[in-house]
Amino acid sequence: MTIRVLIADDQAMVREGFSVLLGAQADIEVVGEAVNGRDAVDKAAELRPDVVLMDVRMPVLDGLAATRLILGDADRPPADDASCGTKVLVVTTFDLDEYVYQALRAGAAGFVLKDASAQTLAEAVRVVAAGDAMLSPSVTRRLLAEFARHGTAGGPTRLLVEQLTERETEVLALVARGLSNAEIAQSLVIAEQTVKTHVGRILTKLGLRDRTQAAIFAFETGLVRPG
Repeated sequence: MTIRVLIADDQAMVREGFSVLLGAQADIEVVGEAVNGRDAVDKAAELRPDVVLMDVRMPVLDGLAATRLILGDADRPPADDASCGTKVLVVTTFDLDEYVYQALRAGAAGFVLKDASAQTLAEAVRVVAAGDAMLSPSVTRRLLAEFARHGTAGGPTRLLVEQLTERETEVLALVARGLSNAEIAQSLVIAEQTVKTHVGRILTKLGLRDRTQAAIFAFETGLVRPG
């Protein structure tokens, strides 16, 4: 199945470069380009891409606001852990950009650096399109750990953890560590489909959108410690 991608960046050279790199992949199709955040929101509504490659700092409407509008109401309950709807993959120049923290909270599925290789960029698009979070690189785990130190865990949030079963808590901790469903299955010696079911239940119980927000939740509540 071909992954349909919308590229949003105010620099023409960046858009063209990403378009060439991704267009060379057999399983990825660039369906459009947007020159600012407002244009990205409009194009996303029109084209319904699987993934929006979103720059953060853009004129008219920044990538953070555009991400919120594209993803809609962050409080709506997720259907399951499968890929559904448009995903946002943030593109940034600096791996610890303050805006990236906010973009992840807004529901972005992960981020990739602008100087990433063609292989890394394409793999990031595939991971996000499949419904996973782009959490595997060590730099992303460091970002989430830093993000957690900026957040505050309230009592009601901690109480939500108590709704999880022991197995679901184990799965959530591994999700926060950046493990894929297959890796979690191997670690816990259970079927990959069982992991997927657990993740879906975790998202539903905690009222979270996806794996990225689940990872952030795990750090914020202290379920997983940075490092």
